[in-house]
Amino acid sequence: MDTKAPLDVIAASLRRHRARAGLSLTEVAKRAGVAKSTLSQLESGTGNPSVETLWALAVALDTPFAALLDPPRPKVQVIRAGDGPVIYSDQAEYSATLVASSPPNARRDIYRIVAAPGPGRKSEPHMPGVVEHVVLSSGLALVGPADDPIELKPGDYLAYPGDLPHIFQALEEGTTAVLVSEHT
Repeated sequence: MDTKAPLDVIAASLRRHRARAGLSLTEVAKRAGVAKSTLSQLESGTGNPSVETLWALAVALDTPFAALLDPPRPKVQVIRAGDGPVIYSDQAEYSATLVASSPPNARRDIYRIVAAPGPGRKSEPHMPGVVEHVVLSSGLALVGPADDPIELKPGDYLAYPGDLPHIFQALEEGTTAVLVSEHT
């Protein structure tokens, strides 16, 4: 039986969760009631941790016990063009497809925008601190603050305060964009 693999997983998990918590080796060892040298050995993949030691470290790091034993798995998500939940505007020939909602502890939503020429989609201010990021994929559009929108061409990027009135107005057929709404 290979015992190195689980120790490597535990070592990486301890380092990751300690960094996430912003705590020093000394502070985590103190909170867990373990020797700093023990924690240092565990983080380097050596040592032989007991259930009790790992449990105390999990509590000190405010993380589930299982998170120290189970390596993180990347989550792969594909939403094909034309799929996903679509929201349509009453004001303009404009639709927004939610591509990724903000997960816990993150503050952003990602949309794929499809718009046709016309009066444009006027948005009232969002919550204070919201910043919207737009990358125009195709077409031509006026985007940004309602009182001073910027003309974007394919590949152009624009960031603007979403907590002020703003607009997305397509200037030609086939206008698409990616919009990231960032909440601070």
